[in-house]
Amino acid sequence: MGNTKIKFCGAAQTVTGSSHLVELPTGEKILLDCGLYQGYDDDMENFNREWLFEPSEIDVLVLSHAHIDHSGRIPKLVKDGFNGKIISTHATRDLCTVMLMDSAYLQERDAKYENKWRSKNNKPQIEPLYTSDDVRDAMALFMSVGYDVWYPLPNIDNVYMQFRDSGHILGAASVSLRIKTEHRDEFVLGFTGDIGRPDRPILIDPVKMPQCDYLICESTYGDILHDQREKEKEELLNVIQTTCVDNGGKVIIPAFSVGRTQEIVYKLDQLKNEGRLPQIPIYVDSPLAINVTEIFRMHPECFDKELTNYMLTDPNPFGFNNLHYIKDVEDSKKLNESDQACVIISASGMITGGRIKHHISNHIENPRNTVLMVGYAAPQTIGGQLRNGAEEISIFGMRKQVKAHVKIMDSFSAHGDYNEMIDYLSNQDREVLKKLFLVHGEPKTQEIFKDKLKNVGFETIYIPHLRQEFNV
Repeated sequence: MGNTKIKFCGAAQTVTGSSHLVELPTGEKILLDCGLYQGYDDDMENFNREWLFEPSEIDVLVLSHAHIDHSGRIPKLVKDGFNGKIISTHATRDLCTVMLMDSAYLQERDAKYENKWRSKNNKPQIEPLYTSDDVRDAMALFMSVGYDVWYPLPNIDNVYMQFRDSGHILGAASVSLRIKTEHRDEFVLGFTGDIGRPDRPILIDPVKMPQCDYLICESTYGDILHDQREKEKEELLNVIQTTCVDNGGKVIIPAFSVGRTQEIVYKLDQLKNEGRLPQIPIYVDSPLAINVTEIFRMHPECFDKELTNYMLTDPNPFGFNNLHYIKDVEDSKKLNESDQACVIISASGMITGGRIKHHISNHIENPRNTVLMVGYAAPQTIGGQLRNGAEEISIFGMRKQVKAHVKIMDSFSAHGDYNEMIDYLSNQDREVLKKLFLVHGEPKTQEIFKDKLKNVGFETIYIPHLRQEFNV
């Protein structure tokens, strides 16, 4: 009897590089996500350039959402031979248009700088992981669909898929595959993607998945409880008041361009309308975040009732006096040269690249400043080091003393904590669910989350390692 197989090709015992391969008994192959590994772990040095499968043999790619650790290798997949359809939600496709092009720019720029060093040291040249031409080729393969409808997968018989809104970022979705083969009755294989949080601003609450027979589940915050929402606006205001008004310093906020930046701006917009935001300039220094914010405005179908009602009195929740969106690189440089108290929101959230690295490099040694970490950062990244209390960091080849204050506000996280994830899974009948696979988490966190899941009745739980295969 032929079995359906799952091979874990990314985000296995780590929180980045999401990619899971489903192979049907008849030979068709479905890829769930195709993410870029973000970080500097020596063991993963070649992850982004190598495949654990043959790209040309993938029949269809189903994409849960647009974050680069879930979508960032799609152009390389196409470059290396994939020519099937890429299925996503409408908003995810729109986000990928700008996010993958931005990623290609970074790939080309990084390869250019690396090759300068290689030329001086008589080392062979490298190619960028992919280029803007590869992104254009990839976008031509996208096929976007809506939520809550079962769609037949193109070119694969007897497999239907459904997206449900996971409440993580704009367009994010869980994925359910309804599979029937000649050897067995129909069953459902589910993939949570990244699980969002209930009662968050901007987006609707996560919608629970259909009943699954097998489930791949994220576990990023499987050992953490987030602060309550009602505290975060006051804490944000307090950081700005203390740093900018009392100390004359700058608040530097590393924030992902999708979701986190818009949520922080929305909170600041609320404080402005309440008359409580100090009269200091706020800068969003990220061309990508600016483009993404425009895409947010195009998708009100993803907004929750709170934001919809708020927009009746403030039609622009992502703009106010003293808020400045910075595109030009020279204007970005001027922020580092100025002593003016201000707030700078810039990407990337883990401080792995982008303009935020320059802001951190220029401001980390000033005790008047505050670096406000508002989400997860992998331990080996600069953001992860700051979260873990590093007294010194290496950035642009220089050692910098951490003299600025570092404050963590995980209440802004777009990932559910362990209680929120358990609630999300609460509709799953434990008798029906045969296997639960934990991905997208650090090993210690996953072990803790596994115990918590067992305490509420989930039994057959696996924590797969990279390359591991299972029959389902």
